[in-house]
Amino acid sequence: MPDLTLVRPGPATALTRLVDDYLMSCRARGLAPNTVQVSYGYPLRGVLLPWCADRGVSELTGLDPRQVDAFTVHLHEAGGRNGGRLSKASVHAYLRAVRGFLGWCQKEGEAVVARPTLPRLPKRVLDVLDREEIARLETAAPTERDRLIIRILGDCGVRAAELCQLTVDDVVRHDRQAFLRVHGKGERDRLVPLPPVLLRRLDRYVKGTRPATATTPRLFVALRRGPSGGYQPLTPSGVLQLVRSAAMRAGITKRVYTHLLRHSFITNALRGGMNPMMVAQVAGHTSLRMIERVYSHLDQADAYEAMIRLLSAEK
Repeated sequence: MPDLTLVRPGPATALTRLVDDYLMSCRARGLAPNTVQVSYGYPLRGVLLPWCADRGVSELTGLDPRQVDAFTVHLHEAGGRNGGRLSKASVHAYLRAVRGFLGWCQKEGEAVVARPTLPRLPKRVLDVLDREEIARLETAAPTERDRLIIRILGDCGVRAAELCQLTVDDVVRHDRQAFLRVHGKGERDRLVPLPPVLLRRLDRYVKGTRPATATTPRLFVALRRGPSGGYQPLTPSGVLQLVRSAAMRAGITKRVYTHLLRHSFITNALRGGMNPMMVAQVAGHTSLRMIERVYSHLDQADAYEAMIRLLSAEK
């Protein structure tokens, strides 16, 4: 995908200048450059503006209800590459970016005539791993590095990219407690609790298993030396490969990927009765909206079990 935060499609118009200003506002709010480019820049510069240019829409007022409906239909029927169909999730994501842009324009005093309606998405059902499956996954991993990675993903709920950014100094001790200093999205750091058993294993890994000659401060590095002769930092794709390989060895038939371990951590924490606000804080969500939207697969049985645990603890 081209860097659409730097490239303006077609001639400059009043509409393209507004898009430029909006994306600049997103950057000024502290959003990560990749988030601005992928989540906002591409739907606006790569999809909306070329469509507007083809239809001669150069002003914000040109996006009237009919044009907005036509754009929505275009996304549903021919918004993909080479005129192919987009998934409902992609249509929803693109229109959400357009709505965000138009909402910003309205706050800035611009004349917004219409805003697109977001299509309904089918209820998402997550097929997560339970604690026993995560233990099987860890046991099947061939090295202590891989077993530690699986355990951190499953017990701490960090993202694969966050795990790859961890350094040796990000293992933080405070009194008798230990945490991982995780560098999250939007340059927001957070402290994720580290269980004592996992802390002891990490200490042994750093002192013994991790290559002593590694020239990078990253906590997890490749098992073999790179072309330069040093041990390169592990990448998210490398983490995905080791997780999938462990799943095959463990005979787990579910589709296993790195983010599934994060989903599993959050689901298991909520089912275990952990406060949703605390779960969101540990997971790096800025609000409960993501918890409410993604983890709607938790049902009445989960609520019953949580209530029984609470009442039993009060006796």
